[in-house]
Amino acid sequence: MNTNPPLFKKILIANRGEIACRVIRSARKLGIATVAVYSDTDRDAVHVREADEAVRIGPSPSAQSYLKIDAILAAIRETGADAVHPGYGFLSENAAFAKALAEEGVAFIGPPSKAIEAMGDKITSKKLAAEAGVSTVPGHMGLIEDASEAARIAAEIGYPVMIKASAGGGGKGMRIAWNDAEAREGFRASRSEAKSSFGDDRIFVEKFVTEPRHIEIQVLGDQHGNLIHLGERECSIQRRNQKVIEEAPSCFLDEATRRAMGEQAVALSRAVGYHSAGTVEFIVDKDRNFYFLEMNTRLQVEHPVTELVTGIDLVEAMIRVAAGERLPLRQDEVRLSGWAMEARVYAEDPYRNFLPSIGRLSRYRPPTEGPDGEGGLVRVDAGVQEGGEISIHYDPMIAKLCTYAPTRLEAIDALARALDQFELEGIGHNLPFLAALADHERFRAGLITTAFIAEEYEGGFTGVPPTEADLPSLAAVAAVVVHIRQRRDSAISGAMDNHRRAIGRDFVATLAGQALPFTIDAVDGGYHVVFADGALLAVTSRWTPGQALGRFSVGGEAMAVKIGVTAGGLRLRWHGRDVLVQVRSPRVAELARLMREKIPPDTSKLLLCPMPGVVAAITVSEGEAVEAGQALATIEAMKMENVLRAEKAGTISRIAVAEGASLAVDELILEFE
Repeated sequence: MNTNPPLFKKILIANRGEIACRVIRSARKLGIATVAVYSDTDRDAVHVREADEAVRIGPSPSAQSYLKIDAILAAIRETGADAVHPGYGFLSENAAFAKALAEEGVAFIGPPSKAIEAMGDKITSKKLAAEAGVSTVPGHMGLIEDASEAARIAAEIGYPVMIKASAGGGGKGMRIAWNDAEAREGFRASRSEAKSSFGDDRIFVEKFVTEPRHIEIQVLGDQHGNLIHLGERECSIQRRNQKVIEEAPSCFLDEATRRAMGEQAVALSRAVGYHSAGTVEFIVDKDRNFYFLEMNTRLQVEHPVTELVTGIDLVEAMIRVAAGERLPLRQDEVRLSGWAMEARVYAEDPYRNFLPSIGRLSRYRPPTEGPDGEGGLVRVDAGVQEGGEISIHYDPMIAKLCTYAPTRLEAIDALARALDQFELEGIGHNLPFLAALADHERFRAGLITTAFIAEEYEGGFTGVPPTEADLPSLAAVAAVVVHIRQRRDSAISGAMDNHRRAIGRDFVATLAGQALPFTIDAVDGGYHVVFADGALLAVTSRWTPGQALGRFSVGGEAMAVKIGVTAGGLRLRWHGRDVLVQVRSPRVAELARLMREKIPPDTSKLLLCPMPGVVAAITVSEGEAVEAGQALATIEAMKMENVLRAEKAGTISRIAVAEGASLAVDELILEFE
């Protein structure tokens, strides 16, 4: 691109966290100064430190800061910014915000307000899509007044149906219904969630496509009528309609389908006079029939995978387009090369039904960016730092971990290695779950739909048990760690020569309910661990006591293992496995088998709060008999409503909290008789 017309002098970023840091990176590359805005919670945030200037815009709640247009405008006037990048979320798809900037004479680094307005309403957008010749899902596009009407309409369309908020996004205000009862309940829940999240409780219903894939097309246009698409992203790995892993390209599409989807995405964009970066989302069925879902008139969270396979910096392109420059590419010049993966690292506890987690990041050490030495490339987009807080006020995403390689399986393998090297402590997080996904044969084979997680983890995520083949490798790692620690302890200065601690050779490793006797010997360059059956594993490592991450070569296989010392032994985490290993002398191991196991306390008659949050509703009363599956309470946390249900039939004996109460994890809500 040429440099005429001139680019901006100063860009204000009307956002926070990871995406604010991402915009700063591209602006700095272009020599453009940046302004960060922040709430009270974000006073010491990374994006505030990285920007050239920073302005406080209000208290912690987003409604009083990042969503407050007047506060953003005041920051623009104070700093003299001549352009604003909205990132994603918050005001990024707010047509009134784009109009307000235009009135101020400030460039909006995004699409025209009319396009935002048209595509921001899901009902209007589907009508426009149909008029533009874009394939759409059958459904009822009119507004629905109550739950009974929702059930009637759903029955006419034919179950299953998707009940959706017209102003929704990010999985909020969406429910699947398979019968009339679920349609009524889904309507009420979606309406309540939509009103609290978007201030707009309009609801519509459309046919739910079975065995669907979620595939989206990245579009890019300039202000001179040039529009292209940059291929697709597969976003089918979702939980509760929120994306978890995305990739580009999709292993499911053939060239004809890719071309047709791209052409329809461009046609819709042209119909609304679109420019800047945007995404047209489709649902694709098992026969590669595709249907328009929605258009996101902003930069997507998952944009890095498109950047990795095209080599195009989308943020830079948005800035240049907003400055009036023409696109440098024609459609036939777009090339997709290699494969990219993105895993969203969330502050949530996968072992507790993925409930949100808040707190301090006592350890945050992402894998090193760049070539990983094994043919892959690692990229980390984040806006957090070690010692920082994950707040209840904002989205729980910590970072986006991206990998790139020549093929899909190589990109997945690179992702698995990077996940093993991602050190994160202090809060609940989904790293073990992401590692399990990267190792899942169905995912690796590309046999995925949007129901993948619900189908494969129907009872929730309970961890990844080590296989029989894993046990010797993990035992060997534990053996070397214990040997290195014992060797250090034996070398403490000041000990009498004839009283130095002897380092043993014979041990028993107990893990996953199995006992593996072994001997260990230090040899040139490493260790030999020999098990009772005669199997030998050669181990090399430069691990030293105190390191939370150890890199080992075990029998020729590279292993990056997170190592924790507990009262009961060693905690090893690798490839989603989370294993407690005791390494003992044979005699101590024999005595340990005689010890009784501690029985955990019985909480079966208690409903405990599974996450920090606010009691939005108590739907039962004391003395009431309830059935299994019945809703008991609703907890609101991180902008999502979580319904807590009875696990079995019983009678409520006591309700311990009132609606509106703020609760901590495991705080008592109610008791059963």
